[in-house]
Amino acid sequence: MSHRPPSGLAAVSAALLAMSRHLEMRDVLKTIVASARELLDAEYAALGVPDDHGGFAQFVVDGVSDEQWKAIGPLPRQHGILAAMLQEAKPQRLADVREDPRFEGWPDAHPDMSDFLGLPIQDGDETIGALFLANKRCPRPTGGCDFTEEDEELLGILAQHAAIALTNARLYERSRELTISEERSRLAHELHDAVSQKLFSLRLTAQAAAALVDRDPVRAKGELQQVADLAGEAVDELRAAVVELRPAALDEDGLVATLRTQIQVLDRAHSARVTFESAGVRALPAAQEEAMLRVAQEALHNALRHSGAGQVTVTLTRRTTATVLRITDDGGGFDTHAVRRAGRHLGLVSMRHRAGGVGGRLTVASEPGEGTTVQMEVPCD
Repeated sequence: MSHRPPSGLAAVSAALLAMSRHLEMRDVLKTIVASARELLDAEYAALGVPDDHGGFAQFVVDGVSDEQWKAIGPLPRQHGILAAMLQEAKPQRLADVREDPRFEGWPDAHPDMSDFLGLPIQDGDETIGALFLANKRCPRPTGGCDFTEEDEELLGILAQHAAIALTNARLYERSRELTISEERSRLAHELHDAVSQKLFSLRLTAQAAAALVDRDPVRAKGELQQVADLAGEAVDELRAAVVELRPAALDEDGLVATLRTQIQVLDRAHSARVTFESAGVRALPAAQEEAMLRVAQEALHNALRHSGAGQVTVTLTRRTTATVLRITDDGGGFDTHAVRRAGRHLGLVSMRHRAGGVGGRLTVASEPGEGTTVQMEVPCD
């Protein structure tokens, strides 16, 4: 590295420092990609985190506009050069990726790429990501400008530090999930104790009032006032608990990031493929965000536990006057009328109550053998 100019060393240092400043997984991924693209002066950069289903749990790009990325379509699968980087765990430096026998073409809206440099990101023996660059920016008098061995060496250093940053981000996510779970358990225990005591007191006081109503109406009236006071205290405690039980991640990250994180966890934990897409959604009032999160959680629980689905898709989009949450699965479906007649609700009553409570609307479409779609709309400015 001694032959690199000081500005190159400064750029490496800046890239490594930038990666160390973040703990949220999405922020870490974006920083790694942007740092790699700037450091090696490439037109395009991307980083994919593999899932267990032959695709990518996350895929971050730099150098492609949001409109281009949306037009390209779904996340890529692990095939061609991407698969080689994940399976062989060695660098891939190509003068023209289009001429490689493993190349399988681009989607229609995909930008054209030629020279290519890709490296796996590894934590020990585990490949936790694939980092790659395309189209090195430099004069092309003869039509070509390839990535060099020096570029490969530099990207290798970056990839080693990226592995540390990604591992730290994964540990941070797991730690936060555990903390939230422990806090839920604590609050549930406290709520049970406090409300149980209030209800026990309510019962005794009401029984005393009933015994006194004929022989001592004045005392009975006093006991009934005590019942009203205890009921008010119980309501206050329940309200305080509900406020405290608002998902911490919503306050910190907002609805889109919270849903993305939870769905990634579900995708890893279940055999079904669970995906999330969001477009144009802005921050919503706290009550609407919490209601949408709870509806999504209930619908996902039904899809993953009861439907036998192989694919569950969650989308969150903004329309002109509404934000729309949709959970669709390809499971066994059900007869909505039969479920209602049998007194089984699959959480539908709760979901409709949550939607209505924030001025929204919930619809459920399902038929036996045709899967299920749960959709919630809330008005927005």
